Amino acid sequence: MIQITNQMRVLVAIEPVDGRKGMDSLAQLCQEKLAEDPFSGCVFVFRSRSGTAIRLLSYDGQGYWLAQKRLSTGRFVWWPGGEEAAKPLEAYEVQLLLAAGDASQIRAAPMWRRVNGPK
Repeated sequence: MIQITNQMRVLVAIEPVDGRKGMDSLAQLCQEKLAEDPFSGCVFVFRSRSGTAIRLLSYDGQGYWLAQKRLSTGRFVWWPGGEEAAKPLEAYEVQLLLAAGDASQIRAAPMWRRVNGPK
């Protein structure tokens, strides 16, 4: 099980991938296409070409986790776009994505940031 928390870095690949790719092929995509280290502990999210399935890949220090969700009907409605190869998402956006929701319609409070003390 991959549990996504607010402290985790999550990157979503913009371009869809072949749904038959396994852990090693997705890790190679992280390096070659996304220019990211697949051993970093980041959660990488990939969408199938048909838009009916998504896969999450993460390394936990001992090995890779690969999770997949395939919708029984319909497609994932929202997917981030852009010119870059990957887009970072907040935890709540990934939760909405996994529920086949539209994260572009929801805005959460900004993440907490440390405030410098008095000078």
